[in-house]
Amino acid sequence: MFGVTILGNNSALPAYDRHPTAQVITLHDQLFLIDCGEGTQMQMAKYKIRRSKINHIFISHLHGDHYFGLIGLITSMGLLGRESDLHLYAPPQLKEILDLQFKAADTKLPFSLHFHPLEQEGLLIDGKRFTIECFSTQHRIVCWGFIIREKKHLRKINREKVIEYNIPAAYYSHLKNGDDYITKEGTIIKNEWVTFPNTSPRSYAFGADTLYDEMLAEKVKEVSMLYHETTYLKDMNDRADARFHSTTEQAAQIAIKSNVKKLLIGHFSSKYESIDDFLTETKAVFENSDSAIEGVTYRIFN
Repeated sequence: MFGVTILGNNSALPAYDRHPTAQVITLHDQLFLIDCGEGTQMQMAKYKIRRSKINHIFISHLHGDHYFGLIGLITSMGLLGRESDLHLYAPPQLKEILDLQFKAADTKLPFSLHFHPLEQEGLLIDGKRFTIECFSTQHRIVCWGFIIREKKHLRKINREKVIEYNIPAAYYSHLKNGDDYITKEGTIIKNEWVTFPNTSPRSYAFGADTLYDEMLAEKVKEVSMLYHETTYLKDMNDRADARFHSTTEQAAQIAIKSNVKKLLIGHFSSKYESIDDFLTETKAVFENSDSAIEGVTYRIFN
């Protein structure tokens, strides 16, 4: 399964039972936490997210609504007896903040916390079944977005055809990798004759906080799902620009320009009690859109 569970969908202030930014990405047997606003671990408990399954945390930037819940979460992991390593990817200044908090409380974690400073765009993790990369966004302070990509799926064996061409089972792994088969007589059996293409790999981009920036469209081009902030409705363009945020129509335009399959919107301003109009305005420009609702898991498809 590849999906994103929304723990927090609001902007700076918790309001109307909406919480600051936090998302859990599920990819096969892996859980990744992106941002950790105030109340994140309470949301995890509410929606039955297993903290012990999270080995990688990504913090986009150092505005409080994106990381004020982090020290509590890490401390709780220690109190619960975590022993496995935890990897944290964040702006470099966050290490100083955490070190000061740990020192002031005389906190000794029972696990290793590996801090990876975000200093340039590029690959962060190259796993067996996925990659994770970061990219910069245009915000008031240094801010990073993240893309999680599945690696290319192996081809599927056509059982009838491999038997027909008398291909030994020991060679199936090569067929799955796309290799042709050469018989003892030198005849080439083309891979596409004996295999089926698998589903194409899926991808998820977390666009973080950003003003309208067409360069972002190139960075997230053709991802399966894009999360883009919509702090304001379309009549608030000037305020969005002044505060380095985006509106509904602007997010939809980025989705069109980047040719993404689906758009997920969030980071709603606390000035709005109802968020219904956000989706209405966004879908008017980019139909395949959805609002990030807390507690909901959005499956990622191609």
